[in-house]
Amino acid sequence: MRLFAYFRSSTSYRLRIALNLKNLAYEVVPVDLRTSEQKGEAFTRRNPFGSVPMLEAAGRDRAQSMALIEWLEEAYPQPPLLPAAIEDRYTARELAYAIATEIHAINNLPVLKYLQDPLGHSQDEIDTWYRHWLARTLDPVEARLAQLASGDFLFGKPGLFEVVLLPQVYNARKFAFDFSDKPHITRIEAACLALPAFQRAHPDNQPDSPEYRPSEGEPRP
Repeated sequence: MRLFAYFRSSTSYRLRIALNLKNLAYEVVPVDLRTSEQKGEAFTRRNPFGSVPMLEAAGRDRAQSMALIEWLEEAYPQPPLLPAAIEDRYTARELAYAIATEIHAINNLPVLKYLQDPLGHSQDEIDTWYRHWLARTLDPVEARLAQLASGDFLFGKPGLFEVVLLPQVYNARKFAFDFSDKPHITRIEAACLALPAFQRAHPDNQPDSPEYRPSEGEPRP
């Protein structure tokens, strides 16, 4: 498998976590969103969405992170990202899709760029926008976790919800979002970050990150 991704892209981040939790080997191919490489003809010929991540796997190029995660769950069912019980599967999807559709869709990079140019909003105004939409969804996510009396993970081990949650929390912290009233989310975040699958997926540990430190003898892409 080859994963075309950008180190700070939250959708790339979530797919890296899913691949790691599935114990699947993959090669990272950096795509520079800062130069709009994903919109170039060479890339859009393969992925008309002009977005990352794109996964080259099983003889085709696959786009859209949530569809990719569902495909991974069907193509590589062990270990599962969804619990066995139907109601638990629903709950995992309820929380994961709330984040993926209500936060990411309105706070992704093209939206933030559009707010700045051509709409002319300042960075302070954009930061306020970002935190507003975070709170609008993370507040009820925290409330649902409280109802469920969740532990370190939603259902005993990391799965779909944690795969989607962690990249959004990473982004939220970049925008100085206040998590002081979200003990369930921050407990799950801490438990996930202690695991190798999440550590390997972290943006700082990607070959295109300025923070990346290759091991001795390892070439840098």
